[in-house]
Amino acid sequence: MRELTLSGNNELDEARLIAAILHYLAEHPRAMDTFEGIAEWWVMREQVRTEVTHIERAILRLTAQGVIQEVLAGTEVYYRLRSL
Repeated sequence: MRELTLSGNNELDEARLIAAILHYLAEHPRAMDTFEGIAEWWVMREQVRTEVTHIERAILRLTAQGVIQEVLAGTEVYYRLRSL
């Protein structure tokens, strides 16, 4: 079995990886993959979800501060630098 090398706070990194893997498996209980597949598909997917959540909060804060504005296009909301 290969040893996973983690950066930074190893226990925190490992806890995040475990949470990402378990979350993926909760959604896909029959999933099966290699170390590389798990890293690419299971863990990266969870990291992207987390990043999207953080980006959403940052954009909403910038919108509330008046730096960014919302532009409605059909049913989609786009964000851009507020027009001067």
